[in-house]
Amino acid sequence: MIPADFHRGRRLRTSLALREMVRENTVTANDLIMPYFVVETEDANFRKEIASMPGQYQLSLKELEKQVASAVALGLKACILFGIPAAKDETGSGAYDDNGIVQQAIRLLKDRWPELIVIADTCLCEYTSHGHCGLVKNEYVQNDPTLNLLARAAVAQAKAGADMVAPSDMMDGRVAAIRAALDEEGLVNVPIMSYAVKYASAFYGPFRDAAESAPQFGDRKTYQMDPPNGREAMREAVADFEEGADILMVKPGLPYLDIVRQVRDNFDTPVAVYQVSGEYSQIKAAALNGWIDEQAVVMESLVAFKRAGADMIITYFTEDVLKVLK
Repeated sequence: MIPADFHRGRRLRTSLALREMVRENTVTANDLIMPYFVVETEDANFRKEIASMPGQYQLSLKELEKQVASAVALGLKACILFGIPAAKDETGSGAYDDNGIVQQAIRLLKDRWPELIVIADTCLCEYTSHGHCGLVKNEYVQNDPTLNLLARAAVAQAKAGADMVAPSDMMDGRVAAIRAALDEEGLVNVPIMSYAVKYASAFYGPFRDAAESAPQFGDRKTYQMDPPNGREAMREAVADFEEGADILMVKPGLPYLDIVRQVRDNFDTPVAVYQVSGEYSQIKAAALNGWIDEQAVVMESLVAFKRAGADMIITYFTEDVLKVLK
């Protein structure tokens, strides 16, 4: 005799319609942010696939416009821009040049699609000759002297029309410096999406190929977070929140779902997560070898972010997912 009082969870799984009715988390176009790498080049048709990120490209302004046009037709709501300048220098001047490549891209996209949310990654590493995220002295990244340059970059991006700036440098005090600079310029309505909890992760490798931003000496472990630390993540998030961050981001994604949950449980701000290049490339490589079902794995990974508490997801799979959702 089978007892009648045990839990029958399978009752709610008997059909697709029923499973969808009781589904706790879903991924929509409103959740997704697509990263783009835009190159300063005289070749208007420049489009170069990133070897370590199959399906992702470095794009000229013209090619960026074409790529975004296709994505908007699929339902793209938001993107984040990374720039690759024609020339780099020790101070990363292309980041805060009013005519820098990202500022050009912002103006292009906002003129064409005013309703598209265009976010600017705010950092120096893509623009510095040494590849670090701040000014360098004796091979050490200087915190306080870097803050003014980050603030100048954020102001240049906002003046170009960016809907949001996203400081990713991990300098102490950069959110406060950026907020003060934006407010002083009358840009009080430009929100800051802070890379509040950014680890010195091995998952960033392909991105450094894409953005051509690998450090020329040392690493970034003196300013990005140590991966074993969890309590420290809350200190970083508190600092950015108190300095004026409107959205708190955790980066990378899947290896740090516990941190996403901690941020969600401790703050009532929107929470973002970045499914980084290494996560993308691993899934792509396994799919290309026929080891996994790419679409199923991608959707499962994105639902995991939502389940952990993320409100928005930066992912290189955005365009692919929009096709599925369409």
